[in-house]
Amino acid sequence: MRKLFMFLTAAVDLQPYMGCIEIMNLVDFSSSSISALPAILALGLAIVTRRVLLSLAFGIISGAILLNDFSFSQTSTYLFSLVSGLFIVNGTINTWNMSIVTFLFFLGMITALLTLSGGTRAFAQWAQLKVKTKRGAKLLASSLGILIFIDDYFNSLAVGAITRPVTDRFQVSREKLAYILDSTAAPVCVIMPLSSWGAYIITVIGGVLLTHNITNYTPISAFVYMIPMNFYAIFALLMVFAVSWFQMDIGPMRSFESRASMGAGGQDDEDLSSVLDDELGITESKNGRVSDLLFPISILIVSTVFWMVYSGAQVLGSKGLSFSVLGAFENTNVPQSLLYASATGLVAALLCVLRQGIPVFEIGKTVWIGAKSMFGAVLILFFAWTIGKVIGDMATGQYLSTLVKGHFPHELLPVILFLLSGLMAFSTGTSWGTFGIMLPIAGDLSAATDIMLMLPMLSAVLAGAVFGDHCSPISDTTILSSTAARCGHIDHVSTQFPYAFAGAIISSFAYVVLGYTHSVVFSFLTALAVFLSICVFYSWLARQPNK
Repeated sequence: MRKLFMFLTAAVDLQPYMGCIEIMNLVDFSSSSISALPAILALGLAIVTRRVLLSLAFGIISGAILLNDFSFSQTSTYLFSLVSGLFIVNGTINTWNMSIVTFLFFLGMITALLTLSGGTRAFAQWAQLKVKTKRGAKLLASSLGILIFIDDYFNSLAVGAITRPVTDRFQVSREKLAYILDSTAAPVCVIMPLSSWGAYIITVIGGVLLTHNITNYTPISAFVYMIPMNFYAIFALLMVFAVSWFQMDIGPMRSFESRASMGAGGQDDEDLSSVLDDELGITESKNGRVSDLLFPISILIVSTVFWMVYSGAQVLGSKGLSFSVLGAFENTNVPQSLLYASATGLVAALLCVLRQGIPVFEIGKTVWIGAKSMFGAVLILFFAWTIGKVIGDMATGQYLSTLVKGHFPHELLPVILFLLSGLMAFSTGTSWGTFGIMLPIAGDLSAATDIMLMLPMLSAVLAGAVFGDHCSPISDTTILSSTAARCGHIDHVSTQFPYAFAGAIISSFAYVVLGYTHSVVFSFLTALAVFLSICVFYSWLARQPNK
C-alpha cells in the first residue's frame, strides 16, 4: 500500500514534503527488530567514533537503504526527497527551516560583534568596582549565566570573559567558575524559548506533534508546559546558587577552592582580554562601553517578544478571535519572530561598533567569523531533522513500544528515556544530536503506550540530554566552559561531576513519580525534597575536616 512519509518534518504547520517527488513505496518495519537498526547504528557509531555527524549520516543512509529494499535508484530518490524537503516544500522555500537557520547565523554574527565592540571588556571592568565579596562574585557569574540565555556558546564564553577577572580578584577557583559557566549554559538555554536551543527544540517537537495528530496545544505552548518537567535543568540551576551561597565544596572542588583561597590555582595578573579573542580570533575594542553589551542583547530580547506577540496577534485576528497575550504566544510564528528579532539585534550590535569608527573591513571580517562559528550547529540541525524522518519511516518507536509493554510498566518510560538520553549525550558529547534521535522515538513510544505521557517523555529526553552533555568531557559546552574559565579541562570535568550526578538523582526520582501520578506538582515536590536532602548532605561533607 502506498503511504505518505510517517515522520514528515520537524517543522510546524507545514505541509508534508510531497511537492518535489513522487510518493514512494516504503518497506513496513513496524513489527520487525530491523526498525531499530538505523538508530542503533547511529548511536553505536557515535559512541565508538565520537563523531556525531558521521554517525547521524550513517544512520540516515542505512535507514534509507532498508526502507527502499536495497534499491539504489529508490534510495537515491528517497534521500533526495529528505534533503530537498529541508529547503523546498511544494515548490516554494521552506520558510520555517530557513528562518531558523538564518536566525542561528545572525546569532553568531551578533556574538562576534559584541566581542569586537569591547562591551564584554567594559562590563568586566564595571563589575570589578561593584562586587565586594567572594560570594558576590560567584552570584554575579551565576546570575549572568541565567540572564545571557540566547545561546550556550555565547553564554559560556561571554560570561567567562566578563566574570573571570572578578572571581580571580576574590580568590574563587577557576574550576568553580567553570562549573558555574557550564551549569548555567545548556540548562538555561534548554528551558528558554527565546534561544537557539528553544527554536530548535520547538521545531522538533512540532514535527512530533504533527506526526501523531496532536492538536491540543501548539509546539510553543507544549514547550512552555514542558519547562516545569525539565527537572535536571531546573535543579542544576538551583544547585549552582546553592553551591555559590552555602560554599558546598566537596570532592576535587574542595581542594581547588582551598588552593585558590591561598593565592594559588591559576590566578594571575593578566589583563582583561577576552577568551573570545582566543577562540574566534577577534580583537576587542578598548573603547567599549557597558551599553555596547547590554543594548544589543536588550534589543534582541525585546524585539523577539514583540514579534512573537505581533505574529500571534495576526493569527488570532485572521481567526476572528479576541487578542490575549497567551493566545498570541500560542499562535506565534516562532521562526519568523526569531529571524526579525535577530536582524534587529544585529543592527543594534552594528551601531555599537560603527559608533567607535572601527574600519568596515574589520567589521566584515568579524561578521564572517561569527557566521562561521554557527556552521557546526546548522549541520547538526540538518542531520537531526533528516534522521528524525528516517526513524519515523522505520517505525522504530512502534517496534520499541512492543518490547516495552512486555517487560516493564509504561509508567517507567520517562525515567528510562531520561537515563538513555543521558547515556547517549555523554557518549557523543552533544545534546542536539540526542534530541534529533530520541525525541521522535519518545513521541512514538508515548503514542503507542500512553498518550498522556507524551510531554513527560519529551521532557525526560531534554533533561537527560542536558545531563549527559553536562558530564561529557567531549561536550563542546564543557570544553568551552573550561576554556572560558582558563582551567584544566579534566579538572573541570572531575570537579563538576558530583553536582551533575546529584541533579540526575533528583531527576530520576521526579520522573518515576511523574510517570505514575501524571502530576507535575507531586513530582516537582519530590524533586525539591531530594534536592534539599542532597544540599544538607553536601553541606555536611563540606564541613568535614580534610584528611
